[in-house]
Amino acid sequence: MSATDRAVGLVNIAAEAAADKLAQEVVAYDVSDQLVITDAFVLCSAPTDRQVRSIVDEVEDRLRDRGGVKPVRREGERDGRWVLLDYAEIVVHIQQEEERGQYGLERLWKDCPRITLPEGAQGRERGSEDAGGGAGAADPA
Repeated sequence: MSATDRAVGLVNIAAEAAADKLAQEVVAYDVSDQLVITDAFVLCSAPTDRQVRSIVDEVEDRLRDRGGVKPVRREGERDGRWVLLDYAEIVVHIQQEEERGQYGLERLWKDCPRITLPEGAQGRERGSEDAGGGAGAADPA
């Protein structure tokens, strides 16, 4: 069994939204053979809680507007360190870099097939922001 076409479509919408808000290393996994509760995971990260929240807002807006879905569950929004958006068919994990490294979701799901994302939806490489970092350093010169 593999992720449904609908789930892959939602993954693409979420990945593009995250990348547009400068998410880092956006990846998606087809977890449908491992889990009965969802078809796919989208993982991405950001250096600050402010950027995590910005990505969360954009993902929610796009999935509502273009995918016609709202999250059935949302966790971690208050701290902005690891936000989980559960859409039943897909689950989107938006983590700060530290949490992504610490919890290693990629290692947990490495045996699951990766879902190919549209060009431009993979986000930036981690650590690619200016040496100054921070919210105002989104676009390196």
